[in-house]
Amino acid sequence: METNEPAVDADDPMKAFQERLGPKLKDAEAQVMELNEKVKSFIRQNPGTCLMGALALGFVVGRLASRR
Repeated sequence: METNEPAVDADDPMKAFQERLGPKLKDAEAQVMELNEKVKSFIRQNPGTCLMGALALGFVVGRLASRR
């Protein structure tokens, strides 16, 4: 019976963990890169909206930080 999982070395649990997690990390990295490109594209198409959002967020954070 064959499995699609890589061979696991029972003597090195860290290596086994890395072999299982490696492909998932590569998929996550690809998804983050794709999201980054979408965000950059949105910012290029809507600079005013992004600037206003950043100003509003900065104002809210400033108000919260000054409430000591």
